[in-house]
Amino acid sequence: MGNGLKAIVAFVPSNKCQKYLLEDLEEMPVDKMVDLSGRQMRRLPVHICSFRELVKLYLSDNNLNHLPPELEQLQNLQILALDFNNFKALPLVVCTLKQLCILYLGNNKLCSLPLELRLLQNLKTLWIESNCLQYLPEVVCELSLLKTLHAGSNALRTLPPQLQCLQELRTIWLSGNLLSEFPPVLLDMPFLEVIDVDRNSIRFFPSLAHLPGLKLVIYDHNPCRNAPKVAKGVRRVGRWSEETPEPRKRSGAVIEITLDEKPLLPPAAKNEPE
Repeated sequence: MGNGLKAIVAFVPSNKCQKYLLEDLEEMPVDKMVDLSGRQMRRLPVHICSFRELVKLYLSDNNLNHLPPELEQLQNLQILALDFNNFKALPLVVCTLKQLCILYLGNNKLCSLPLELRLLQNLKTLWIESNCLQYLPEVVCELSLLKTLHAGSNALRTLPPQLQCLQELRTIWLSGNLLSEFPPVLLDMPFLEVIDVDRNSIRFFPSLAHLPGLKLVIYDHNPCRNAPKVAKGVRRVGRWSEETPEPRKRSGAVIEITLDEKPLLPPAAKNEPE
């Protein structure tokens, strides 16, 4: 199906056009998954909401900016992908899907998240990268089972102290924000395993050696004059990471040590719930 034709069909609300977009998908798929990514849709065909046993719904890379209230019928849904759309606000109906484990909201136009997000107490992975967030919504700190938070490529300048309440959090990606200092709250989260603050404006790194769970810290592309100190066995990605915590001095000159290695990026693949 050509993208041009799909774009034209997506504007027409007739049942025949919806059936064309669904490619004759009339019954619940055996694998309980529907992937409607890249269909140029401006609205979700309501027929999908009748698949009440659906577990995975991928709506990435469309032109969606709202969702039908009938979506609430999908109470078995565990994975919902809404990334690469035109959402300026998260539709509240999403917050009624209490079995969600993974929610993709990246590459939209979100400036905030609704308080109702706290209802998603089974959420383990949240992607909110590449939005318009100037602060991390405090409601995220109420998602008690959250293990992975992708919040890169926003305009975050700090993190709320309430974040330390997320004792299940293991990985936090903050690359490409506006952090001018290492977020103090992360120093009080000994259970963190991966911290990514690549591509920010951090000039000084405190010691991270007291974080017993830490396995990887990515701090490259910051205007820092020191590398974070870490415990033995912790991998660092950034300047001087394979040598000393700070630049070596020889005859009064500062020798900067750089790596050819590229910083690790968040996984591109969309993972299954654990």
